[in-house]
Amino acid sequence: MIATGATGKPITILAVDDHPLLREGIAGVIEGQPDMQLVAEATNGLEAVARYREHQPDVTLMDIQMPQMNGIDAMIAIREEFPNARIVVLTTYQGDVQALRAIKAGAAGYLLKSMLRKELLETIRVVHAGRRRIPPEIAVELAEHVADDALSEREIEVLRLAATGSSNKRIGAQLNISEETVKAHMKSILAKLVANDRTHAVTIALKRGIIEV
Repeated sequence: MIATGATGKPITILAVDDHPLLREGIAGVIEGQPDMQLVAEATNGLEAVARYREHQPDVTLMDIQMPQMNGIDAMIAIREEFPNARIVVLTTYQGDVQALRAIKAGAAGYLLKSMLRKELLETIRVVHAGRRRIPPEIAVELAEHVADDALSEREIEVLRLAATGSSNKRIGAQLNISEETVKAHMKSILAKLVANDRTHAVTIALKRGIIEV
């Protein structure tokens, strides 16, 4: 018999993801564990907040990319109401910026979806025990960029539009700023990301989770 903590009760879990197959996969992994119980599921951030309020699980597994309300916003909303909530972020992205955003929002764990079968159970137990669990590759990414100058909100807006193929003139029109100002922002972006050109900057930003597709 696996120990289930001081109370002898199983670890209760809420799984949040908009893909049914992923939720089924999580349920399948948890099902055979005598020290765990999947008590609820949600398909978006709004549902996650409601299900958390209803069940107050020991550990929540939270996808980041979801309709209606994303995982980061849902996590912030849950932790405002329940400061001790233990939430593990699920993501396909290894980007340091997204990881940092999740950690600042209060994530106790960060789990790549590709590692679910190998790492899920151990991550749940570690987080339930009150510790943090960050994969080594994510920790390395965070350490590599810790001293970087962060892009401003305006620079991120410019880069997001550049990723759609918009010209400087078109970006300026969309943001209601001059073309020269767009060029100045782009120059700053290239310097901060150590990018050769705007295409390279977009590639770096996608990889690091600064912008999303």
